[in-house]
Amino acid sequence: MNKLEQSLYSMIKREGAVSSDNLNSVLMEAKSKKTAFHSILLEKGYISEDKLLSFLSSLSGIPFINLKETPVDDKAASLVPVRFAWHYEFMPLKLEGKLMTIAVNCPLSIREEDEIRLTLGFDISLVLAKKEQILELLNRYYGLGADTVDKLVGSPSGSKEAVSQKEDIDDIEHLAQEASVVKLVNQIILEAYRRRATDIHIEPFRGKARLRYRIDGILYDQPIPEGLRYLSATILSRIKIMANLNIVEHRIPQDGRATVKIQGKVLDLRISFIPTAYGESVVIRILPTKMFFSLEKLGLKNKERLAVESLIIRPSGIIFITGPTGSGKTTTLYACLEKINKSEKKVLTIEDPVEYEMGDIVQIQVNPEVGLTFSKGLRSMLRHDPDIMMVGEVRDKETAEIAIRVALTGHLVFSTLHTNDAATGITRLVDIGIEPYLVSSSVQAFIAQRLIRTICPYCKKEDTDIDARIKRDIIKSLHLGFDEEIKVYKGTGCEKCNSTGFYGRTGIYEVLLVSEEIKRLIINKASAQEIRKQAEKEGMDTLLHSGWQKVIEGITTPGEVLRACQDSNLLLEHNEDSMQIEGPDDSDKPVEKESTAKAVNEKRIYRRIPKRVTLRYRIIEKGPGRVIKMKSPKAGSSDYFNTLPEFSEEIAEGALSEGFREAVTTTVNIGAGGLVFESEYAFPLGSIAEIRIDLPKNLPPVKCLAKIVRIEHDFPRGFDIAVCFLDLLAGDRKTLDSFVKQQVKRGEILNLSLFDKKR
Repeated sequence: MNKLEQSLYSMIKREGAVSSDNLNSVLMEAKSKKTAFHSILLEKGYISEDKLLSFLSSLSGIPFINLKETPVDDKAASLVPVRFAWHYEFMPLKLEGKLMTIAVNCPLSIREEDEIRLTLGFDISLVLAKKEQILELLNRYYGLGADTVDKLVGSPSGSKEAVSQKEDIDDIEHLAQEASVVKLVNQIILEAYRRRATDIHIEPFRGKARLRYRIDGILYDQPIPEGLRYLSATILSRIKIMANLNIVEHRIPQDGRATVKIQGKVLDLRISFIPTAYGESVVIRILPTKMFFSLEKLGLKNKERLAVESLIIRPSGIIFITGPTGSGKTTTLYACLEKINKSEKKVLTIEDPVEYEMGDIVQIQVNPEVGLTFSKGLRSMLRHDPDIMMVGEVRDKETAEIAIRVALTGHLVFSTLHTNDAATGITRLVDIGIEPYLVSSSVQAFIAQRLIRTICPYCKKEDTDIDARIKRDIIKSLHLGFDEEIKVYKGTGCEKCNSTGFYGRTGIYEVLLVSEEIKRLIINKASAQEIRKQAEKEGMDTLLHSGWQKVIEGITTPGEVLRACQDSNLLLEHNEDSMQIEGPDDSDKPVEKESTAKAVNEKRIYRRIPKRVTLRYRIIEKGPGRVIKMKSPKAGSSDYFNTLPEFSEEIAEGALSEGFREAVTTTVNIGAGGLVFESEYAFPLGSIAEIRIDLPKNLPPVKCLAKIVRIEHDFPRGFDIAVCFLDLLAGDRKTLDSFVKQQVKRGEILNLSLFDKKR
């Protein structure tokens, strides 16, 4: 032990920071192994790094700083060779004249200080910092694994020319087995695990390579050294060897798996290669080999959880989990199976791929290459006397039909669908060819879900800068009192959450129970919107409602809810800024129609009336685009009310940027915030329209840009297009508002429904 470590031993003993027995055992181990005393203390976990560095700082006189709060001078970092910084594990912070300040984890010896001073040509000033923070800055400024890349690219066998050559496969395989490349791949995987990443993306491009981690559902770029692009072939070969794949094959996709152990935990890596224009791209999914699934920890509200628990104990029927890819459907299915998996039950699953290994459950992997598809596997599973079956995904009519008929024969079946919400799951089954009576008699429920990021608990604080419109929407959606104060929170970003403000994810859910009334709607081939409205009447909370609930509970942010629900039909209604309500909605009270209309109208920011005016508009695009044209069934035909309109894609000439499309005396529900007009074309949601409104009574025309926020079928006429004004001048808005108020005074308000088919 040197003098500093002897002084450290005495101080720790004097302060009582570590028990005497532990301190003496560490001292003996340090002498026998000839290892630094403080390193063993940290390794054993007898003392925290902050406490240890505080002791070292007071003994050596070197300041102990937090690198998270310390700026780094790019010039200082650029003057230090990457291999040199990694060798001594120090981070250059700033350069003032001939003095360079560097961060180290422990005081350096005189010999080490002299070597750094002579190599850099600067005097050095030391500060102490946590090792993890130093390594993080080294990765950020020099790139992940920069020391390994520098050694490989700088060595004769690893020169740019040698590494770039692919002709000699034996050389590549040999290089991939070298400890340096193994270390580099391990660094990539280890860093991903430390940052809680679920996926690693390595992508080739012209003259560069990119490394990204998916953390809490969002992809983040990882800084990498410039030389990594010269090692891409060797890195991919090493990963292929880990996954037992063919390293010679670069022309076709390959999938494999590997098992690694990191910090005492065994992880399952799902590895997928695809060929691209500039080489192979690989995605590595990181999964724990053993995972505990619990319905209580998925984010279900108490009402939703009780509904799901009552569904999964039923002896028969089918339950569909719906949502886009990556929304956590499979995890919810596993949690349901874990809840009901008993020794007296036979549980079979067929998946593509088998995501998690579950004990006491027979899991089948789909293999289309040998003919084992979902439909074929499902038929075979019936001969294994199952009580409960799980089908990873319903992709076609055959699989859906078999699963539904299995449910009708007395089995409980779980499966997934790719739909935006629960109600569209019903119409999706009918669209792919399943008879409505089969859907209504077999399906017990549709559960839609999304994953949202949760606010980091370490840097969470109240968000006082929240949009007032968001607060109004939350109050209205959750049926709160308008005088009730709600608080919204956010994460400011800290070390724990990688400065993102989010840490972990939870789910928001929409549980649609197939009641008798909904069964009737299914048999009558009702639209998804009608089914959703009925489900809401029966108490279903929508995805948006579930998200807002988590916002006021301080679990997530409004922006995260809107991002997760951006493909939901409910969000379109949320985006109609022209229809914001200032006070409570009294429209459900049993009052006369006219008084109800006036009451609602009084509470709007901008009043609206149905009025026929002359409207000219054009969709602003860079050129002609594809829009949807509707062909309605013939009026008066026997099947008029039972026939769905047909749609076809075509160029809408004259309705795009070439010129204005005029809709003379179009029926418009008009106000100072937006309007609705009829069109035979349906333009993409979010499109920008340039419009001109010619008002009667010798009023000047109104011109502005508007955003298409909602579209509804209104056959046989076409579509009802709702737009929200974007840049309406104050004078024009005043003109419109005055015009509407005059009509109100004259009693010309017929009704205030945005899409009223009886007008």
